[in-house]
Amino acid sequence: MKQNRISYALAAALVGTVALVGCKKKEEPVAAPPAAVEPAPAPAEPAPAPMPVSATSVTVGNTIAADKSVAAVGMFGVKDKIIVSVKTDATTPADATIEAKLTFQDGQEAAKQSATVKAEDAGTTNIEFTKATDWPAGKYKVDVTLNGQPVGMTQEIEVK
Repeated sequence: MKQNRISYALAAALVGTVALVGCKKKEEPVAAPPAAVEPAPAPAEPAPAPMPVSATSVTVGNTIAADKSVAAVGMFGVKDKIIVSVKTDATTPADATIEAKLTFQDGQEAAKQSATVKAEDAGTTNIEFTKATDWPAGKYKVDVTLNGQPVGMTQEIEVK
């Protein structure tokens, strides 16, 4: 009978173990935390299209050569003609408005003129300033714009 008791005890233990395993709650699979999503990089802003016409130089003088060039002069007489020569370069043929402005040393606008040209390749536009009376003696600033935008090549001259 000893053996039966041990057999019964082992059988009871085995049945209990199976019952415990069968009743155990199934573990739900643990969901991995969502991966950190980095925002997509912002699209690069397109580079501004190059201007079809750009100014390459500004020269102020008082005489025009046969090739439309002007020799730079910094000192003018009160009766001299003032010529503003603007060299331009065009990537494609385009209309361009070139404006030159003379500003006297006290900030007062002394003269302003513009020219509308058809820019093709490299070219030169000369804007002439003349005055029926003498130019007031003093220092002047010459500013040029191309299609309303400053070309960034301010010149300073003096009238004596």
